[in-house]
Amino acid sequence: MWLAAALARALSLFLPLGGVRAQVQGRMARVGILQTWAATDFVDRLEAFKSGLRDLGHVEGQNIQFVFRSAGGRTAEVDRLARELVEQNPDVVFAATTFAAVAVHTHTRQIPVVIAIAADPVGAKLVSSLARPGGNVTGMTTNNVELMPKRFQLLAELTGGKPSRAAMLYAPGDPSNVLALQQAQGAARQFGIPLRPVGLGDGKELPAAFAAMQAEKIDTLFVAAGAVTDSHARGIAELAARYRIPAIYGAPEFVDAGGLISYSTDFAANFKAAATYVDKILKGAKPSDLPVEQSNRFLLVIHRGAANALGLNVPRSLMLRADRVVE
Repeated sequence: MWLAAALARALSLFLPLGGVRAQVQGRMARVGILQTWAATDFVDRLEAFKSGLRDLGHVEGQNIQFVFRSAGGRTAEVDRLARELVEQNPDVVFAATTFAAVAVHTHTRQIPVVIAIAADPVGAKLVSSLARPGGNVTGMTTNNVELMPKRFQLLAELTGGKPSRAAMLYAPGDPSNVLALQQAQGAARQFGIPLRPVGLGDGKELPAAFAAMQAEKIDTLFVAAGAVTDSHARGIAELAARYRIPAIYGAPEFVDAGGLISYSTDFAANFKAAATYVDKILKGAKPSDLPVEQSNRFLLVIHRGAANALGLNVPRSLMLRADRVVE
């Protein structure tokens, strides 16, 4: 068994893409899926991906099989699971996030890898450029320099005034979160607001982190979406409410978990769009020839109940612009 796995990995590293995986018509296609969060979290995203594949004629159990791995928010497990997927030698791996894609990319330069919400695939060295990926990775990116300044503006509008002390909750080990911090620091300078980075390892530091933010009189919190923070969405939202710190989040699921407000890429739309890349690759396209696309749809989600609990009156102008309001 170990010999077969080793041979499969060797093939994935060294054999040319065109000759090995030109087309899979006439047999069951195998798609590896690597998630950093738990299988029961963010199920709408994965369903959007599978729905996109079904729309393109790829039906699970009929002509496509999924090889699924979930780290359950345990970032230390991601590399091992990525290696397991590569050893299975699927036709393509769907690694939606930067964290997952980097792990898979470490173990193969030949198996095609499709991303959906990678924040900075160029900076993470997954692709040479968005227009010309040049390797085995392609898909969708959420990178948009206008997102963070917009979050500052939205939270100021919701709270009724310019914040005086802001903090950014992020995971230093997640490349997408590092980029989010850099963008937040730039936006903070633009608005003349001090920004305190609050780093997370595995999430156990959250209670102490919020207590420290309250002691420092932080009145605005930005929460990056990523492998660690996503897995603690409910806990983060509950602590923000307990310590009465208005927070804006990098994904709508935080609001569904009780958070105040989010402004982000439409992640489900990106997951569905990623299915088109898998379809093209299964039909013979090379990832290096498929440009990475930037998100063009963004969602504003507001939790009116969370706002009321903080004594905030959501302006009518903000309610009218919201894509969804949670009561």
